[in-house]
Amino acid sequence: MLKAEAHLDALMPGYTHLQPAQPVRFSHWLLSYFWMLERDHERLKDLLKRVSVCPLGAGALAGNAYGIDREALARELGFSGVTENSMDAVSDRDMILETLSWAAILGLHLSRLAEDLVLYSSAEFGFLRLAERYTTGSSIMPQKRNPDSMELVRGKTGRLAGNLVSLLVTVKGLPSTYDKDLQEDKEPLFDTLDTLGMILPIVAGVIETLEVNGERMRAALVEGLLATDLADYLVKRGVPFREAHGLVGRAVLLCEERRIPLSQLPLEDYQALSLAFGADLYAVLDFEAAVEARSVTGGTALGAVRTQLEKAKNTAARYRTARWQQGW
Repeated sequence: MLKAEAHLDALMPGYTHLQPAQPVRFSHWLLSYFWMLERDHERLKDLLKRVSVCPLGAGALAGNAYGIDREALARELGFSGVTENSMDAVSDRDMILETLSWAAILGLHLSRLAEDLVLYSSAEFGFLRLAERYTTGSSIMPQKRNPDSMELVRGKTGRLAGNLVSLLVTVKGLPSTYDKDLQEDKEPLFDTLDTLGMILPIVAGVIETLEVNGERMRAALVEGLLATDLADYLVKRGVPFREAHGLVGRAVLLCEERRIPLSQLPLEDYQALSLAFGADLYAVLDFEAAVEARSVTGGTALGAVRTQLEKAKNTAARYRTARWQQGW
């Protein structure tokens, strides 16, 4: 969040299909990962409710004959309740499967972030620069600063997904109650937790030390990114969007043929396509105006991003308070 707040004014191309799409704020892009990780945190809190049941007293499969107070045992050990069926208790591995599923989704989000960071820190993009401590040199090329930390985060996601699939396959055909196959639940669980314990601090460190090149981002903004704004301009003048989309597409094609930006296409050429184009169309071809036009909740306008950032800060503050209250 600190990195996003420090670069609220930085504009960059947003991409779909890895093709330049529309201008966005760098802070908006970075905060998109905050909300992915926020959902991961909510999933973790939710699964803890189902994990917190104690199987002690279930015996081999039929319970026990010693009159053990299972509820007292559960309370003493910090569980919120007990399993309701002894046969289910000895075969249930849902708590591990759900943990592995949560971890796989978290890993997926970290991998997507890593991929973006690898791309945006490449020489071709140059939007970002990873701190030297999170890069490595080449074995033969002295000039290289390879983003190995992020590549390894991306690669470790395969382990997280593989551990989930491994246990799913193990338990999918088991008969009820306990079977020796279930001893295979430990390795994927422990490996997943160890893997997350390793990569989460690395991702946090990369973001904290990231250098942002706002000038390179702005230099990558091309007027083609404003084609949607030009279509929106026509819609506001009464042209149906389907038709506006086609008209602007033809204008873009003209510009590509002449190798000029949209702002240099003469008004008469625009009006030859449609009289809905007026002399004020050129005011639309402004990157700052484009992001500011998206002022809805969750949009790229400065006010909307500030609101989003404040919500993110409040969310993080609640987590810190909860951890302090719980003695974490």
